[in-house]
Amino acid sequence: MRTSIKCNCGQRIIAKDVVQHGYYLRLFGPSFVYVKFRCSRCKKLGEQFIKQEEWEEGILKDVAIEVSTEEREQFTVQGPIDINEVIDFHFALENLSDLKSLEAAMPPPKKKPRSTPQA
Repeated sequence: MRTSIKCNCGQRIIAKDVVQHGYYLRLFGPSFVYVKFRCSRCKKLGEQFIKQEEWEEGILKDVAIEVSTEEREQFTVQGPIDINEVIDFHFALENLSDLKSLEAAMPPPKKKPRSTPQA
């Protein structure tokens, strides 16, 4: 079952991107839902035919964010993941025997100092 429609650039298409949609009914064989869209990332027009059995209105709904305000702030403070963190994690995965040992092996996240505006 299809869970989303994507543009060729990889962007997920949601209801606000849809220009036109309708039904393509056939006497023999499967019927289709026609979706014409303009991608919000690359601005190109695209279209897809989806089998009517696979069609749900939820396909065009935006995904709800499951991150709380506190978690979002914590991620902002931590900043982007740098290459040294990626390398450390890679080596930790190589020596992994179970998930509990991964928790013990990884150092706690570094808190990056916030810059305060100077008045």
